[in-house]
Amino acid sequence: MDATPELKLYNTLTREKSVFSPIDPNNVRMYVCGPTVYDFAHIGNARPAIVFDMLFRLLRHVYGEDHVTYARNITDVDDKINARALRDHPGLPLNEAIRAVTEKTETQYHTDVAELGCLEPSFEPRATDNIVEMTEIIEKLIGNGHAYVASGEVLFDTKSMADYGQLSKRPLDEQQAGARIAVDAHKKNPGDFVLWKLSSHNEPGWESPWGRGRPGWHIECSAMSKRYLGDIFDIHGGGLDLIFPHHENEIAQSRCAHGTGVMANVWMHNGFLQVEGRKMSKSEGNFVTIHELLHTETFGGRKWPGQVLRLAMLMTHYREPIDFSIKRLEEAERLLAKWPAAEAGDAAPDKTVLNALSDDLNTVAAVQALHALAQAAHADRTARAVFAATADLLGLLPKKMEIDEAVASAVDALVAMRLEMLKAKNFTEADKIRDELAAKGIQLKDGKDAVTGERVTTWEVKR
Repeated sequence: MDATPELKLYNTLTREKSVFSPIDPNNVRMYVCGPTVYDFAHIGNARPAIVFDMLFRLLRHVYGEDHVTYARNITDVDDKINARALRDHPGLPLNEAIRAVTEKTETQYHTDVAELGCLEPSFEPRATDNIVEMTEIIEKLIGNGHAYVASGEVLFDTKSMADYGQLSKRPLDEQQAGARIAVDAHKKNPGDFVLWKLSSHNEPGWESPWGRGRPGWHIECSAMSKRYLGDIFDIHGGGLDLIFPHHENEIAQSRCAHGTGVMANVWMHNGFLQVEGRKMSKSEGNFVTIHELLHTETFGGRKWPGQVLRLAMLMTHYREPIDFSIKRLEEAERLLAKWPAAEAGDAAPDKTVLNALSDDLNTVAAVQALHALAQAAHADRTARAVFAATADLLGLLPKKMEIDEAVASAVDALVAMRLEMLKAKNFTEADKIRDELAAKGIQLKDGKDAVTGERVTTWEVKR
C-alpha cells in the first residue's frame, strides 16, 4: 500500500466527509451507474464517467491496481430499446435483438469515454445478461414480505422497510413512485415501485415465476452489484439526479433481500451539468453528445480534443454544478498548451496533488498544483518525471504528436488559412486555429520575410 495521505470522501448517506476505510483493502469495490444505450451519450454522461474514473485511478494508486474492482453497468433493459428490438429484429431471440439495437451506441460510448482518458472498468455487466439474478432478488423480497404481486406487477412495499428514504432524507408520504414503467391504483402505498411488469404477447419479455415480463429500472443495479461485488461493497457512485428514486430504491431492494444494514458504505454523487448557463435539453437546442464534441464542429464551431474535455471537467469539483461552456474549454486548452510532453516512468506522483485528490477528490487544487509542476518540468528532468507521473494519474499526460507527411500537410494548410485570416483582420478565427494547434502540441512562431517584409509563420512540435 502506498504512503498516500489519508483518503477522505464525502458520503451522501451520512452527509459528512470522513476517512475512507475499505471492507477489504485487498479488494476495494466500487459500483457506478452507467449509460442507457438507447442513443449516443451526451456531455452530461461524460461527467460521472470522468469523475469515477478519477476515483478509480486514485484507489488503484493507493491500494494497487490488482486490488480494486470497478463495476459500471450497461442499461439495455428499456421500453424504447425493447420495442425497437421487437420491431427491427422480429426473428431473433430477444437478447440478440436488443444486442443488435444497442451495439452501435454501446461501442460509441466505449470509444467516446476512452478518448476522454477513462480506463476500462473491471466489469461492465449488461442488464439483459442478469435477468435471472433480478428474478432471484424479487423472489426473496416476496418471500420475506417486502414485495407483493398485484395486477400483473410485482411491487416493492415501501412501508415494509422502517427506514426507507435514508439516502434522500425524504419522508415517505412525500415520495412518488419511481420507475420507468407507470404504476397506478393497485399499489398498497403511493411510494411503492415496480420490480417486475408483465408483457403482453406483442411486447418484449422474459420468462419469470410471475409470467412473461420485464424488470423495472431499479432492480437491475441491485442484481448486478450483488453478482460482481457482493451483498455489501465499499462505494456506489452516480449523478446527483439518481439519489431519488433510483439509488434510494436500490438500497431498499438490496438491504431487504440480503438482510443487511447497508448496500454500500459510501455513496458519492457528482453535481449537475449545464451548457452555457442553461439546462441541457433538445428543446433548448443545447443538447450535445460526446461524439459531436470530439468529431464535429457543433459546439463552438470546432472539434475539441478529449484531453481538453477531461481537463475542463476536472477544473470543477465533482460535487459542484458545472457550467460547460466554450470559455471553459478554451481555458483548459490554453492550460494544456503550456504543459510539456513527457513519458510516464517510475517516478512517484507529486505529494501536493495527492493531498488534494485525497481530500474528497479535490481536482481543482490538483490541477492547480499540476500546472505549477508543469512550469518547473520544462527545464528540469527530475521535475519532468514527477510531472509525467502526476499527469498520468489524472489521465492528463500530454502526448507528443506523431508527425507524418499527411499530418504535416494538414498543419501547413491550417497555418496558411490562419495567415489569410490575419490578412483579413479576422483575428478571432485566426486565434482559434492557433489555440487548436497549440492544444495538439504545435507551436506557431510569427515573423517577417527578410525580403518582402510580409508575415510568415513557422511551426514546431513542442509536445
